[in-house]
Amino acid sequence: MSLPTRALITGRGIPVMENDIDTDRIIPARFMKTVTFEGLGQYAFYDARFNEDGSKKGHPFDLPQFQGGTILITGRNFGCGSSREHAPQALHKYGIQAIIGESFAEIFIGNCTSLGIPCVSLNKEDVESLAQLVEENPEVIITIDLNEKLVKTAEQNFYLEINESFRKSLAEGIWDTTAELLQNKEKIKTLYDKLPYTKGFVA
Repeated sequence: MSLPTRALITGRGIPVMENDIDTDRIIPARFMKTVTFEGLGQYAFYDARFNEDGSKKGHPFDLPQFQGGTILITGRNFGCGSSREHAPQALHKYGIQAIIGESFAEIFIGNCTSLGIPCVSLNKEDVESLAQLVEENPEVIITIDLNEKLVKTAEQNFYLEINESFRKSLAEGIWDTTAELLQNKEKIKTLYDKLPYTKGFVA
């Protein structure tokens, strides 16, 4: 079974240039009362996007020029606060395929990686430069190359940082733990059959 690699991700950007955006802001707690994660995408950044009467505040997620963007560009300490998995799930269901920021909360990165969403860091100046480029030209194409450790545009390249174990799992297509187990089921069965206490049992 081949797994999808996330070594190369290409798309347009959505700049949400704020620091310390926590998971409650990414998805308010009142929208977490669901049995599955389906449908969470519509609630991503809900309170930052909508007034109480449902009218739009003009958040980047709702601006026409950024519709169809799949790469979120943000500031420092993104995903801080609660470790709730609903936050990366909401972004994933919205259509976000990768996040570029100055820094991220550690648990948030892990949750994103398990969904195949790379969280890559640039220094402050590079994040701001990339965000400005996207704001001036929303059609600019961004490529995240985990093998070369670069964020690329036609105008500039930026050196990225990412935890090596996360980079490796995304680049090699082993970010999905369940899929990885399925891929290695024959190896697992061989090891299982060698265990003395499994004799007579069906794996």
